[in-house]
Amino acid sequence: MDLRSGQAFWPIKNGLLGVYPPLEQDLICEVAVIGGGITGALVAHYLVSVGIDTVVLDKRDIAKGSTSASTALLQYEIDTHLVDLMGMVGEADAARAYRLCYQAIDQLEGLVCGLGEHCSFQRKTSLYLASRPRDVRVLEAEARARRRIGLEVEFWPGGEVLERTGFSRPAALFSRQAAEMDPYRFTHQLLAEGQRKGLRVYDRTEVRGWEYRGEEVVLQTNRESTVRARRMVFAAGYESQQYLKQPLARLKNTYALVSEPLPVDLGWLEQTLIWETARPYLYLRATQDRRVMVGGEDDPYLTLESRERRIPRKQRRLEQRFAEIFPAIPLETAFSWGGTFGETKDGLAYIGESPEIPRAYFVLGYGGNGITYSVVGAQIVRDLYLGRENPDRQVFRFER
Repeated sequence: MDLRSGQAFWPIKNGLLGVYPPLEQDLICEVAVIGGGITGALVAHYLVSVGIDTVVLDKRDIAKGSTSASTALLQYEIDTHLVDLMGMVGEADAARAYRLCYQAIDQLEGLVCGLGEHCSFQRKTSLYLASRPRDVRVLEAEARARRRIGLEVEFWPGGEVLERTGFSRPAALFSRQAAEMDPYRFTHQLLAEGQRKGLRVYDRTEVRGWEYRGEEVVLQTNRESTVRARRMVFAAGYESQQYLKQPLARLKNTYALVSEPLPVDLGWLEQTLIWETARPYLYLRATQDRRVMVGGEDDPYLTLESRERRIPRKQRRLEQRFAEIFPAIPLETAFSWGGTFGETKDGLAYIGESPEIPRAYFVLGYGGNGITYSVVGAQIVRDLYLGRENPDRQVFRFER
């Protein structure tokens, strides 16, 4: 499956950040990570940081799948409201999921600082807009629920939204815990740091199957090479479904654009990530080189060709919706693209072990929190391999 189409911004902006060979010989390691995007890089980082001999394999060039299509809005909010999630999985697990995503933003900042390369990481605030008058009560209830579990959030009625921002919405939630980054650069930098600790990375190498020999799993690749490992980790995002019978997510397309650099004052967009209660929702932010990034207009995934055909129309619609909020900002699109993502029944990731595949771990950061979920998942996988108790695994278990 092609996970993106069109002209994704990050690979063009960054150029060639790293060169990785295909795997042409047989290898032995402790853990083989399938997927070389931001999830696979995070998993590999947490493994090699505790001395685990790790190999990363990707069938594409590194970070050229969903990672290059990400708009990288780092938010703790899950696509499912906290009040709704409590009814689905229980108050304790719902609260823990929100807190873990909240903490993951701090952890990402720490990882970026440790790299000595800022990867365009920048702290932001988040503004969650009520799309319709009937959403006001929803946001009031959501604000109460978040405060009850210790998360700081402000509820703004319509008048305060207008006074503070200059645009009109019935209400909004304002949060100070959010950030943005360049996910493509971060992935390459994280893998480069891992290589200095012994990590081995191979791209253009597809895992075609595996078999079990004693205590090992032997992965077979499209290059007639094998990798012998004690465990394997599936970090291939939505493509991991092909290995499992259990249906995990509904596949959807999302669309995004990046503008040319803007000469005008961007106002709230300078420091705030903006999204809305409507589903599918519009989401937007500024970049550090004064561009605007706008995403949304989600629709069901059918075929690659249908997604390709829709990009021009979706671009125009995103431009129109941006103009409705910021009519004074002259947006000229420089790049536009479409990508595929998975939506789970409760908005939570699937992390840990599946009874279908022995000696394997999964880090499937489905939904709008893919990057923060991947931070959580990488730590759970590390602890599982080391035999450490990690109570957070039950929040994202396959059997929920």
